Amino acid sequence: MMTKAYLLGALHDGTVRMRTSRIAQKDKEYIDFLQQEIILLGYRAWTYKEGSSRNLYIVEFSAKILKGYTIQSQSEKIDYIRGYFDAEGGVPRNKNTRYYIYFAQKDKSDLQQLRDWLVEIDIHCGVIHNPSKKVDPHYWRFFIRKDSYEKFAYVIGSWHPIKRHHVRTKI
Repeated sequence: MMTKAYLLGALHDGTVRMRTSRIAQKDKEYIDFLQQEIILLGYRAWTYKEGSSRNLYIVEFSAKILKGYTIQSQSEKIDYIRGYFDAEGGVPRNKNTRYYIYFAQKDKSDLQQLRDWLVEIDIHCGVIHNPSKKVDPHYWRFFIRKDSYEKFAYVIGSWHPIKRHHVRTKI
């Protein structure tokens, strides 16, 4: 079952307004998953497609759910990382592509905190870097090192209905 820590991590692909929080994704299955899990936590959540011609789906819920919530325990850190990965992380979906696991974000200090927590649980990571300052000077990412793919898959994994089938233990 999803935790508030997971939801807080997933909210990195969302926005927080005065009364509501929204998470947007192109994968409708993930939005439906989030809605069901928020309901299982005991809260209301609703989904909709943004615009008639856009391939973007939204789950919206009360901002009160996470108000004042902070990550405390090791298991909450792991749930948070999983939610963050499901929202902002990446793994190739094409099996013919070179395999890698990465996290990307515009907030470098936020990404640094995430990386620190991964290192804390002995998951080896590359350095945080900007892949192209010309394209976007505020875009940061880092990769999970190959020797930690298996540990990442077993400890963090993914609950994303599509990504979870692409997180591999070996390449």
